[in-house]
Amino acid sequence: MRDYDEVSAFLGEWGRFQRLVFFLLSASIIPNGFNGMSAVFLAGTPEHRCAVPRGANLSGEWRNASIPLELRDGRAAPSRCRRYRLAALANFSALGLRPGADVELGALEQERCLDGWEYSRDVYRSTIVSEWNLVCEDDWKVPLTTSLFFVGVLIGSFVSGQLSDRFGRKSILFSTMAVQTGFSFLQIFSTSWEMFTVLFLIVGMGQISNYVVAFILGTEILGKSVRIIFSTLGVCIFFAIGYMLLPLFAYFIRDWRMLLLALTVPGVFCVPLWWIIPESPRWLISQGRYKDAEAIIRKAAKINGIPAPAVLFDTMEMQDSKPQQQQKAILLDLFRTRNIATITIMSLLLWMLTSIGYFGLSLSTPNWHGNAYLNCFLSAVIEIPAYVIAWLLLRSLPRRYSISSTLVLGGGVVLFIRLIPTDFHVLSVFLVMLGKFGITSAFSMLYVYNAELYPTLVRNMAVGATSTASRVGSIIAPYFVYLDAYDRFLPYILMGSLTVLIGILTLFLPESYGNSLPENFEQMLRVKCFRNGQQTADVRNSKQSPKILVTPL
Repeated sequence: MRDYDEVSAFLGEWGRFQRLVFFLLSASIIPNGFNGMSAVFLAGTPEHRCAVPRGANLSGEWRNASIPLELRDGRAAPSRCRRYRLAALANFSALGLRPGADVELGALEQERCLDGWEYSRDVYRSTIVSEWNLVCEDDWKVPLTTSLFFVGVLIGSFVSGQLSDRFGRKSILFSTMAVQTGFSFLQIFSTSWEMFTVLFLIVGMGQISNYVVAFILGTEILGKSVRIIFSTLGVCIFFAIGYMLLPLFAYFIRDWRMLLLALTVPGVFCVPLWWIIPESPRWLISQGRYKDAEAIIRKAAKINGIPAPAVLFDTMEMQDSKPQQQQKAILLDLFRTRNIATITIMSLLLWMLTSIGYFGLSLSTPNWHGNAYLNCFLSAVIEIPAYVIAWLLLRSLPRRYSISSTLVLGGGVVLFIRLIPTDFHVLSVFLVMLGKFGITSAFSMLYVYNAELYPTLVRNMAVGATSTASRVGSIIAPYFVYLDAYDRFLPYILMGSLTVLIGILTLFLPESYGNSLPENFEQMLRVKCFRNGQQTADVRNSKQSPKILVTPL
């Protein structure tokens, strides 16, 4: 690949070709933003109560009193899952007795919602919850729906890199776009919750695969300086733009089937990009397809208005060159010493708990005070300054303090929500937004920090392992939101406590800022409790500027 960098250096860093690739690949991430969080509105739970059949022999007064009251958020509200036994109410109604005056309601026998539920249409016209009655005894299916989407994300993150290595970046990018768009369209015709959920899992596989492959393609085509901006700002900000579009679509389209249809349309608009976005020349060279790679580079030179050299590749020399044999690494190498094992375990916890905080707050927006659509929009908007701040922190400040401070900020303000009086709705939402800001900033810095901790031999394996921990966190996160059914503050207490805890533990990890990337296990930095152990002089005395290895969020 060094040969390729040298040969393509004449193109420059930021010509018309690079700008085209930068913005088109970033734009292809937009559908990932609203598909990744679509469960917020597709699986939204409307206010509901037991249905009372029209044919029930009840007076208007008894019909109004047929639903018992329960304490919810400190206020009396109609029960969502119970009603008074209708047979008994019909007898009282026939006798002319009045509820409350002649009959003590608290002493009456109750029953389940045997005739279904009535759903409020104030927020949603229909969701999968109202479609298939995913409430009361079946309310566990709602977080499971979102968790299975993230199971698809976990599976997709495993297979996407291998597929793109074998079949090419461009073909897999557009194949996964088709999977994401096509199976989202098929979800519209779901006839059961089970069918919807299986399709949703496949959508999750396509969603993350599209994201990862677009990231790889961009980093391989773009130059070094632009590559860092693309991976830290371009991809993340366009993901946030897609996230912002979700509540706008959902506000005007409140039926879940029509909303899904609207969310599939942008994916169709990506089809013409097939004829614009090129294959990765690096991948083509790795496959021995030098003529195809040369054609792409010459086309890029033409777009940039730069004359290309007469000879780009010395094909015979590149074909004869043999890659250096590298030592094989296994997963257990991440635990081979006490220091490495400590770093790995702390990194796994850091990724998982940060992911729980990020997705937990993102998925809980309907539970915040105020308008669910506005809350979701604000949750997306706050990500843009969070990504910018993270980029600035990575450029100028130590990693440990940057990540720890943003996590403690995010978790601390989320914990503080419990102390806010019930009537201070705006302040509560502001604190949640500030918490989301801090956790999002930390989340976007983890890939860079994690890659700088491990030596070359196991770096990709370490990033893959910790990224898997992140996916596990996203699978668990919907169940933190589900705890809202038992106590409104319980999700925030748990997420805030865990986030602050892992923020403090981050301070014990090594500081990688200002050090060169370790090439072997002996050069690895040591955790703070082992700081008196011997370190190589090469790492300790390094005066080089930090090398940043970036991978997708």
